[in-house]
Amino acid sequence: MRAVVLTEYGDPSVLTLTDIPEPGHGPEDVVVNIKTTALNRADLLQRRGLYPGPPADHEVPGMEFSGTVAAVGSAVADWQVGDEVMGIVSGGAYAERLAVNQRQLMAVPSSVSLADAAAIPEVFLTAFDAMVVQGGLTSGRWALVHAGGSGVGTAAIQIAKAMGARIAVTASAGKVERCVELGADAAIDYRAESFADRVGELTNGHGVDVVIDVIGGEYTIDNIKSLRVGGRLIQVGVMGKQKVELPLGMLLPKRVALIGTVLRARPLEEKAMLTQRVAAELLPLFTEGRLKPIIDSRYTLDEIASAHAYMESNANFGKILVDVS
Repeated sequence: MRAVVLTEYGDPSVLTLTDIPEPGHGPEDVVVNIKTTALNRADLLQRRGLYPGPPADHEVPGMEFSGTVAAVGSAVADWQVGDEVMGIVSGGAYAERLAVNQRQLMAVPSSVSLADAAAIPEVFLTAFDAMVVQGGLTSGRWALVHAGGSGVGTAAIQIAKAMGARIAVTASAGKVERCVELGADAAIDYRAESFADRVGELTNGHGVDVVIDVIGGEYTIDNIKSLRVGGRLIQVGVMGKQKVELPLGMLLPKRVALIGTVLRARPLEEKAMLTQRVAAELLPLFTEGRLKPIIDSRYTLDEIASAHAYMESNANFGKILVDVS
């Protein structure tokens, strides 16, 4: 089968499309013919050698997919050959087929095409887990989400509004209006104004209940300033500086919780539980039209290097998809 394999690390030119053996599968695994995969920031880090994938004979990036079931293990009860599915994996989705545990699969909503469904799993699971499960966001509360035009940002906006919460996002000037159109209560041009000051105005000085940050570094202090007493800062990525001087005295009176999180390294049980919760609580909202995948552009598997280069330009609003078959 065709797959994108990393044999060295570096710029997008190291992404090599080649033939590798078909995936084997165990009794609880499902083999999926991949229709579409999608890019994530973790893929860029992996390509540069900064975020290694799971041990395997061939290092194939790719953390989410949509496709049809090609074969099932002897212990699989919930899926049949031909079912349209989507899900997350620790790696391997830049390929024509993969094997995945049955509990990490979700059915593609009837309102979403199979080719577009790959834009759902990673970002909606990440946003729901960070903002709701770990951040504790509920109806009527405020969230601040950075990189509002990213895949996670566009998912977070929709989830917050669907549950009756309020959300402010930061974005570049060209993406601010689109974030508001998607449902953000406020979109802050981080180059033009202080997001901490704007959050203070929006919340009458009380601060937000949860901050979802992918930047880190210099954002950390203003993130804490933006939180209310008892608020939570959920760090889901570090695109900025990884080191910051943090005055601990800022945390004490606010009783702020600082939580770091990733999906990729979690045990199967944790990922399966989150997948099933998202399937139960979010997928019906796609069918109702209250949630939708936000797709910026799509490439073919042969164009994977161009897709990576485009993501590194930070020009995308929503997901970048790669059509595999």
